[in-house]
Amino acid sequence: MHEIAQFQELIQRVRNRDQEAARELTLKYEKVIRRVVRIHLRDARLRQVMDSMDVCQSVLASFFVRTVLGQYDLDSPAHLINLLTTITRNKLTNQVNHLRAQRRDIRRSTTIEDDAVQLTDRASDPSDQASAREILEKVCDRLDTNERYLAQQRSLGRTWNELAEELGATDVALRKKLTRALDRVMSELGIDEANDA
Repeated sequence: MHEIAQFQELIQRVRNRDQEAARELTLKYEKVIRRVVRIHLRDARLRQVMDSMDVCQSVLASFFVRTVLGQYDLDSPAHLINLLTTITRNKLTNQVNHLRAQRRDIRRSTTIEDDAVQLTDRASDPSDQASAREILEKVCDRLDTNERYLAQQRSLGRTWNELAEELGATDVALRKKLTRALDRVMSELGIDEANDA
């Protein structure tokens, strides 16, 4: 029970934009993401254009933005591991499909920077932290008033049921509304494909 309470406190600190909590979560769960990448990138040609660290950073950037804005309800470390695994597999699938759709020859010698969007680092120094805040601000700026209100209230720790009661909607409808809004905005910004998470 103590482990669950510590985990929930860590997630709440992440929602409160605590950089130390983000760093702690990254250090603890980054290896899970990298393991999933290594398992799914068995083709040496794909490994030439896709790097496990870059995929990991992309997964974490998406996770942190969506967590701060209240999309995820995480109740245990196992739940977080399942979520990170799903996001990682989806990102890998989307990137492989993108390479194939562009009819790119993955046998050529390139670096990941040639084929991928710029990815956010783990906010390990002040400039990286500023970049993470900037991404979050850009996402918030693109949400409409109702979507922004949902994200703000979720980041303050309000439950879906509380918001549903206040807004006269169902918790499921509100959750879907925020998820779709974040999918749209993060796709527009090139942070996520709509079905990464």
